[in-house]
Amino acid sequence: MHNHDHHDHHLEMGRKFLFGIFLNLLFVLVELFYGLKIHSISLIADAWHNLSDVAGLIISWFAFKMATKSPSKFYTYGYSKGTILASLANCVLLFLAVASMGYQAIERLQSPQIPDGNLIMGIASVGVLINTVTALLFMKSNELNNRAAFLQMMADALVSIAVVIGGFVIVQGGPIWIDPLLGVAIGLVILFGTLKLFSSTLRLSLDGVPDNIDLDSIQNEILKINQIKGIENVHLWAISTTRNAITATLVITQELNLAETEELKSEVRNILKLFSVQHVTLETKANSHVM
Repeated sequence: MHNHDHHDHHLEMGRKFLFGIFLNLLFVLVELFYGLKIHSISLIADAWHNLSDVAGLIISWFAFKMATKSPSKFYTYGYSKGTILASLANCVLLFLAVASMGYQAIERLQSPQIPDGNLIMGIASVGVLINTVTALLFMKSNELNNRAAFLQMMADALVSIAVVIGGFVIVQGGPIWIDPLLGVAIGLVILFGTLKLFSSTLRLSLDGVPDNIDLDSIQNEILKINQIKGIENVHLWAISTTRNAITATLVITQELNLAETEELKSEVRNILKLFSVQHVTLETKANSHVM
């Protein structure tokens, strides 16, 4: 029953991600079209920003799809590592997008053009609505990927509100440089978020310890178990953007029988689950010199 519920959960979340991807990709195309048509840097920048979210939703959807695939003799951990590689590729594309936006903004500041403020407000207002609707799809879930999607979409709604305000300023006869300036601001927001994502993804691709896991805290909790006096050969890495694995040797005070060893390992596994480490391989080694 548990496996059936787990499968249904993945199907339900997969449908939500697909709907969010479709809705946001459609809006990106519309926003990019009108941004280019009226020469609005802020709309073009917001379109790139929303496209980064579409990429994020695709990566999360990909993670859910990969989670349903069984390992094979060639890919014994399954295909989940592809989510990390996809995230790395997404970062590279975003860096290129930010560079392009920066170049266009500098050009526009040197040769100002007055875009249609009313159209900017109208398109950006639709963006506020779409980002909010997409965020509501993931609001009730506490799962990491879903929570991240909710927070990202709410942040994008705020960015779109800023673009609406920029359009209003233009309509009211405000400075024409407000549009490229907003484009630069949005570009910096994307760059800041992408740098953090790139750092985390690069660490995962090199089998480093994920950012959200404190290895020292894990070891301290395990060492609170009376029979365990040390931990050796610890290797902790990410299998995907949502699953982690660890191998370690537990140094114990004395030899244990099979039942006692399994009970000890089970206690350690329960601790590791609290730290979001799902795949655990443990060995034990008796140390006769430990008192």
